[in-house]
Amino acid sequence: MNHLITAPELANTLSTGTPPALLDVRWQLGGPPGRPQYATGHLPGAVYVDLDTELAGPPGADGRHPLPYLAVFADAMRAAGVRSDRPVVVYDAGQGWAAARAWWLLRWAGHPDVRVLDGGLASWTASGATLTSEIPVPSAGDFTPAPGALPVLTADEAAALARTGVLLDARAAERYRGDVEPIDRVGGHIPGAVSAPTTENVTEDGTFRGTGALAARFAALGAKDGAEVGVYCGSGVSAAHEVLALAVAGIPAALYVGSWSAWSSDASRPVATGGLPG
Repeated sequence: MNHLITAPELANTLSTGTPPALLDVRWQLGGPPGRPQYATGHLPGAVYVDLDTELAGPPGADGRHPLPYLAVFADAMRAAGVRSDRPVVVYDAGQGWAAARAWWLLRWAGHPDVRVLDGGLASWTASGATLTSEIPVPSAGDFTPAPGALPVLTADEAAALARTGVLLDARAAERYRGDVEPIDRVGGHIPGAVSAPTTENVTEDGTFRGTGALAARFAALGAKDGAEVGVYCGSGVSAAHEVLALAVAGIPAALYVGSWSAWSSDASRPVATGGLPG
């Protein structure tokens, strides 16, 4: 299955009589908001989807970006023209994290054909393609979420997997070590987890590394030979990018959606620090 699409491939697809549903998922931790940027210029036909309110539920004990309420997610997807029998392409203008979150949610919810624009908005403009400020009004979609198509982990399951399989921590290495923690209650990592920063999934231009390079990267981290693999990050956004990179490499992986924001909110859960899994 192809999980990525290049800018030239997308341009060709959009020129056909049956283009994919196109979602603009611009988002950046701490802002600025993506909707005004979308209104200024976006890919032709793209509909804006808000990560904080439509691709996540309210923050709380389950983390900063827990799974969205299914009714809210379904309404947002149908309003964006998403149909079960129509491909979907998602993109953002940052590191690909938000687009990966949308990809993961749609796949988890049972959509069979979702791809991420490799390199995001930058790859589109670098290819010479244009943007528009025209806001489309798509025909209503019919997508009905059927959760469970991709695996998820609870906190207890993530803790167990860190001992029996491979649990990858997709945050920056300094947050994994506990040197700094700008957001959550305490720094460090889930005991047994392996540091695997999401930034190492991509090349300097923001496109994903090749399948072979990704497979080699994850094999070096222990994700090989049929090992059970799980991923977490700060709040389940950048970890979706890691799950996507693993999928490109042909490695299935489960997502701990609550991630460190949920884990660290419970003072009874153990915390490891330093550069080793612990």
